Amino acid sequence: MTSIMIPDAPARPAMIDPFGRDISYLRVSVTDRCDFRCTYCMAENMTFLPKKDLLTLEELDRLCSAFVAKGVRRIRLTGGEPLVRKNIMQLVRQLGRHIAAGALDELTLTTNGSQLSRFAAELYDCGVRRINVSLDTLDPEKFRKITRWGELARVLDGIEAARAAGIKVKINAVALKGFNDQEIPAMLRWAHGLGMDMTVIETMPMGEIDEDRTDQYMPLSLLRAQLSKEFTLDEIPYRTGGPARYVEVRETGGRLGFITPMTHNFCESCNRVRLTCTGMLYMCLGQNDDADLRAPLRASEGDELLSAAIDEAIGRKPKGHDFIIDRTSNRPAVARHMSVTGG
Repeated sequence: MTSIMIPDAPARPAMIDPFGRDISYLRVSVTDRCDFRCTYCMAENMTFLPKKDLLTLEELDRLCSAFVAKGVRRIRLTGGEPLVRKNIMQLVRQLGRHIAAGALDELTLTTNGSQLSRFAAELYDCGVRRINVSLDTLDPEKFRKITRWGELARVLDGIEAARAAGIKVKINAVALKGFNDQEIPAMLRWAHGLGMDMTVIETMPMGEIDEDRTDQYMPLSLLRAQLSKEFTLDEIPYRTGGPARYVEVRETGGRLGFITPMTHNFCESCNRVRLTCTGMLYMCLGQNDDADLRAPLRASEGDELLSAAIDEAIGRKPKGHDFIIDRTSNRPAVARHMSVTGG
């Protein structure tokens, strides 16, 4: 009997940076605009990019698809607030085809939750199964203070709509000294009580804001020590592809993540690059080095120039960032606001 030789499947393409890291995660800021003005993220009176500078939704799709072809397996849409971009669901639906084809493992987004009641069901239909909702307090008055313009009830309704649609929600909270640090235990119980994971994040020195970040900054080592007096935190190997390191909270049965760009950076395992809505690629959140992908994108109908530009950029990905917050460093580490590159 003659055996039939079946050739091996071709190896999946990969983007490997100078430090041997497989770049498989693309974060895409689809807009720098937001319907909130969170005090640690933006100034109250922001000047946003003119519409003419933005990539079209079709161009964003083409760029994302080029990254998928080069080995990206996870795409996260961010902002600003991604769901305020006009006709954003056209892009989400187009990118969802890569999920259906098996070329993409996950399509997700980070949102403030204000538009979720409107879009949750359609997001699920497009292949989104997991989202992060940024929420720093469950106190309506404090929520209005920290967001300047936001309404807590609307966000909570959006979270419920996402859960009802079948989307798994994770709560992201920036730990802010003297604002919500004492509230984190109650937020943790609330999130875990609804089956939602929670992640706490250190504030980062990006962009000029109206407040002093040294007054806001709380190292998560201190927060974790405080939580350990109330909860049993068991180390677990769980990962979502991002920088969070997780523990399981024995008393609630839920997971709590820590993102610590200041006290313990996670650069050694960084698998991410960030694309802005103008086509600039940032190889590191905390560095100013970038690559213009809009020019090669528009220079040709084919993707040869674009692919070469991506390769060149990945070849310049730095080893890590240099964030610092103290009284002597009263200027942000990078001038652009978090909303430009989406965190």
